[in-house]
Amino acid sequence: NSYEVKDGAIMCKPGKGGTLFTKEKYGDFVVRMEIKLPPGGNNGLAIRYPGEGDPAYSGMCEVQVLDDTAAKYSRLDPRQYHGSAYGMVPAHRGYQRPVGEWNFQEVTVQGSTIKVELNGNVILNADLSKVTQFMGNRPHPGKDLKEGHFGLAGHSDPVAFRNLRIKKLSR
Repeated sequence: NSYEVKDGAIMCKPGKGGTLFTKEKYGDFVVRMEIKLPPGGNNGLAIRYPGEGDPAYSGMCEVQVLDDTAAKYSRLDPRQYHGSAYGMVPAHRGYQRPVGEWNFQEVTVQGSTIKVELNGNVILNADLSKVTQFMGNRPHPGKDLKEGHFGLAGHSDPVAFRNLRIKKLSR
């Protein structure tokens, strides 16, 4: 009810939210997609999501999907910008295409490491098992999960995703 398919893309309906996730669970995997952000857009990628709770905390992490250029986000914690492991590890900034254009993103999850590439640039490469400092001192109890669902964590903005492909990696 919170998502729709429009022009070949999955979008969170404006004003709606929640996590749309795969039936299958994944351990090590790579997921590729194109993302188009509206002005001020906010969403996330639920990594190893258990199927309930806030994906940023109950899953391994939420990879932030955000319009980094929006004035309303100018004073965020660095761990809240696009590509970051939300609340844990900041991503490198400056690689997003202008709002309204498609960005290519690839996320690779192997063991406790997560790598995010945006438009051909590695913006995050982190071992979450080594994270001890959390934004707001709020722990992430799911960060050590070995498997879970992949999902889109909608935050009421019509962020579009297309050409989403996921592949399990052998250990």
